[in-house]
Amino acid sequence: MELVCPAGSLPALKAAVEAGANAVYLGFRDATNARHFPGLNFTDAQIDEGLRLARARGVKVYLALNTYPQPHNWPQWEAAVDRAAALRVDAIIVADLGVLDYATDRHPELTRHLSVQGSATSYEALRFYHERFGIRRAVLPRVLSLAQVRHVIEHSPVAIEVFGFGSLCVMVEGRCLLSSYATGKSPNTCGACSPAEFVRWEETPAGRTTRLGGVLLDRRAAGETAGYPTICKGRYEVGGKTFYAIEEPTSLNTMELLPELMALGVVAVKIEGRQRSPAYVRDVTRVWRAAIDACQRNPAGFRPAPDWAAALARVSEGAQTTFGALHRPWQ
Repeated sequence: MELVCPAGSLPALKAAVEAGANAVYLGFRDATNARHFPGLNFTDAQIDEGLRLARARGVKVYLALNTYPQPHNWPQWEAAVDRAAALRVDAIIVADLGVLDYATDRHPELTRHLSVQGSATSYEALRFYHERFGIRRAVLPRVLSLAQVRHVIEHSPVAIEVFGFGSLCVMVEGRCLLSSYATGKSPNTCGACSPAEFVRWEETPAGRTTRLGGVLLDRRAAGETAGYPTICKGRYEVGGKTFYAIEEPTSLNTMELLPELMALGVVAVKIEGRQRSPAYVRDVTRVWRAAIDACQRNPAGFRPAPDWAAALARVSEGAQTTFGALHRPWQ
């Protein structure tokens, strides 16, 4: 089982490689990837350095080109595919049909993975992508139960990757109606669910307020930790009470399910978090490397170690985790 780790910066890439990642995924410093934040991602020079570091350790490098171009900026995505081919990355992670078609036609030698942003939840969809665009792997959306994952794998013509740890999204893999309403920009086209130019913090007598596109997301007291400003994880007053009305901050953690995922034939586990710090990448990669190795040695006797759980809890949103949709005991 391959451990695929996030690299939002060159220091994060180094941290992942040194902590035991089998592969890292990164993006260009533009809207062609779904983590297009100020100061994040790679220049050409940084990618060259990252490729050199990764290849010296035998670590694969995947390039995320997983947003959806619009007619006026289509050439930017064409150029990104061309750059990926010139860099000879190990694979591109793509969601858009047009981008897949361009890559298949112009650079057939370039390995193509279907992004989770493509939201393919059935083996019929995967068969279409495989037959038409020759994808070799697909990242399944985080909306499927374990039974549904099993059903897809049993009939899929391509290898399957799943998310193992990190942030969750209440929308359909980034198609955020809430953010689009507040900012007028879709995360799947501009690459960020809370574009920096729409975020505002203001100190008030009642505390620090956070707004996105003018929408009040939260108000926090002095010294209270503030998370990433998204509408879905805002606190709102409903019925006279203020609470996380849409979704509480929680991270996905499927470590306890590792034996089952391995038995199903999942070929790779992905760690979410290109927007997180190098320290996050180092700590999470180190824990998951140890867990995967232990599970491969003894699947039947595998149990997550207490110190692994403690380490992951420290970097989880809201210091709590969930199996997400994978665990549905009624199925």
